[in-house]
Formats: sequence, structure tokens, C-alpha cells
Amino acid sequence: CRTDAVSAVMIGELCDKYKVMALEEPVIPMNPMMQKAVHDKVKTPIASGERLYGRWHYMNNFAENNVQLLQPDICNCGGLTESKKICDMAHAYDVSVQAHICASPLSTTAANHLEAVLPNFVIHEHHICNRITYNMGLTTVDEQPVDGFLKVPDAPGLGNEISEKAYKMADAFAVVE
Repeated sequence: CRTDAVSAVMIGELCDKYKVMALEEPVIPMNPMMQKAVHDKVKTPIASGERLYGRWHYMNNFAENNVQLLQPDICNCGGLTESKKICDMAHAYDVSVQAHICASPLSTTAANHLEAVLPNFVIHEHHICNRITYNMGLTTVDEQPVDGFLKVPDAPGLGNEISEKAYKMADAFAVVE
């Protein structure tokens, strides 16, 4: 999202040429008019939404039809319930969903549960952060794709919890006054 609309259109035209799945955040997402300007000039679907907060920030994008692949960030947009409402609103506008995930293994679990109940779910983002040794072991379940698929945990709650290792690491960084 660091490009202006003119540059984003130029990049979008290259994406069109190579039939790229989506052009992610071609411009600042807080300005739906700029995103619409890009959408109107390129064929590649626009992916956006990870920096929007709450369903009201998404409304103009849906009404203007300037996003085709929605990327709500569960941790940023108000949790699982608000994310589900946003995704349901997207479905009413025929917008597909890929939850944005670049945080902890716990947010991956939450997104996995959300995506499992969405009729407009398209693809899961498995961010490199989930493969970094530092993040592994922060939860009781380390979700990694097997043959391109993630299993939705079926244990109580989310089916994943913060691990003892994570609590000990947090204690080590705690500031004592």
C-alpha cells in the first residue's frame, strides 16, 4: 500500500498480464476512492482489509465494489464475532475472504476456525511467522499445513492455548519496579 494510484495501476497491468490471483493493498486502504480508481483500470482482483478496523470501515469498499478478496485481521478488527460479521457482509456483496494472519500461532488457530465456517472462504494465508523457530511452541498446538491443508482443532474452545513456554518467556521480559 505504499504506491500511489498511478503506480498501482501500472503494477496491476503487470498482474493482469501474468493472471495473478490478487493485487494486495495496491493503495492506502483507508481511501476507498483511490482503491476504486485502481480497480476500475485493472482486471486483477483487489485484495484488501487487513488494516481496517470494524465493519463500518469495510462498508464503502463493498458498496463501491473495489475489493474482491477481503483480508480482515481478526486481531485488529474486533475479534472473531466482529470478523464473522464482516465476512458475512462481504458474502452479501459476493466478496471472497482470506483472513490476514501474520501474528501468533494462536491467531492462526482463530482464523482457521473462522475460515472453516465461511461460504466465501478462498485461501488460507500461512505466514512465514508461523514457521519461525521463535514462534513455535508458543501454543499447545503448532499448526502447520500437511499436503496444503490445515486441520481445524476440535478440542474445547479454540483447540489451542498459550503454552507454558510462552508464559515463561513473558516472565523473562517482565519489568519489575
